[in-house]
Amino acid sequence: MIRSFITAFQMYSRIPMPRIEWRPENRRYALCFFPFVGMVMGCLFMLWDRLCTRLGTGSLLFGAGAVFLTVLVTGGIHLDGFCDTCDARASWGDKARKLEILSDSHIGAFAAIKLGVYLVLYTALLSELQGTPAAAVTAIGYVLSRALSGLAAVAFTAAKKEGSLFDFTSNTHKNAALFILAFTAAASCFAMAAADIPAGISAAAAALLLMMYYRHMAYREFGGITGDLAGWFLQVCELLIAAAAVFTYRIMEVIA
Repeated sequence: MIRSFITAFQMYSRIPMPRIEWRPENRRYALCFFPFVGMVMGCLFMLWDRLCTRLGTGSLLFGAGAVFLTVLVTGGIHLDGFCDTCDARASWGDKARKLEILSDSHIGAFAAIKLGVYLVLYTALLSELQGTPAAAVTAIGYVLSRALSGLAAVAFTAAKKEGSLFDFTSNTHKNAALFILAFTAAASCFAMAAADIPAGISAAAAALLLMMYYRHMAYREFGGITGDLAGWFLQVCELLIAAAAVFTYRIMEVIA
């Protein structure tokens, strides 16, 4: 279990960890600990929120710093999948062609454009959360997005019998992963609602609806999911959680 914990952080973060061998037995429960990376990100996000509020910094600095923290912790591993998926979907090719593009390490024009839009939009959304209860909703969302991503990795069909996702999940104890990740996802949804009922419920609903779309899109366009598609889902999920939290919180402020 300890080796699986370390493996999860080695794979999905840049947080320093003891070096262990890349062996199947060390990956058996690694997905169960994937949401723990989100917990670290959520804690850092809330600490940054408290620091910026205490210092009275501007909302733009808060938003930009929050986005920087997410990239710093993950090393951009999920953004890489987001970019590859954007390029593949923009090709309008068949499944084989799209899977081929996913395997290409180069970034295309469509991915660069969408990455720029994503980062600007995400920074703007997070800047609206400074000092609000909805900030806690977004912080917990880092856990929910990873719990849902892990659930999809275990439960959904893989598009190919190779690659990082297949290699990672083929040695996973699926029953344990499904139970723990489902429990974590449910607990995250309740925690988001506890932090702010309207914003938490709408953010959780947005994440669950995106998961349904993710499965439909992946099966129709790629024949299943891959590691890159999992990265795309996680990044879009975090964006939608922030957007739902921001707009719901602001709408409730206007109504009140």
